[in-house]
Amino acid sequence: MISDTAGSKAKPYFPFIFSLFMFVLFCNMVGMLPYSFTVTSHIIVTLILALFIFIAVTIIGFVNHGFKYLSIFVPSGVPTILLPLITVIEIISYLSRPVSLSVRLFANMMAGHTMLKVFGGFVVSLGILGGWLPLSFSVALTGLEILVAFLQAYVFAILTCIYLNDALNLHH
Repeated sequence: MISDTAGSKAKPYFPFIFSLFMFVLFCNMVGMLPYSFTVTSHIIVTLILALFIFIAVTIIGFVNHGFKYLSIFVPSGVPTILLPLITVIEIISYLSRPVSLSVRLFANMMAGHTMLKVFGGFVVSLGILGGWLPLSFSVALTGLEILVAFLQAYVFAILTCIYLNDALNLHH
């Protein structure tokens, strides 16, 4: 995954990316246990994690390229008349990375686990006779939520690789 998205320069960062993936996956899966808590369903946890990645990737970009790293805000081939507008859009896009990275993980974990708790409440409140339909939904949603837990950990790691690619390999 690292080689495909960020190239061979990113191989030294494999332990970090793997640890990040396993941490997010572990936090997501812990929430699947009854009476447990999903850390990644809180925006402050995912935001701090995303800010750490954002700052680290920015530092890596400046360490590798110096002030030339700022050229990522000025794409090549843009007509001079559009350059100020495109530069502003690129800066906003770059600064929104931690927000989108954190909200994506938080919202998916919060929504899935909330839905499981709601259907679990229906099973309990409807009892043995009426609870079989919500129970079947709960079983199906549990499988879906396990898939989402893996998928969100993967998406978090792959986006980190993409951001790392921007820091390591300037594209003009």
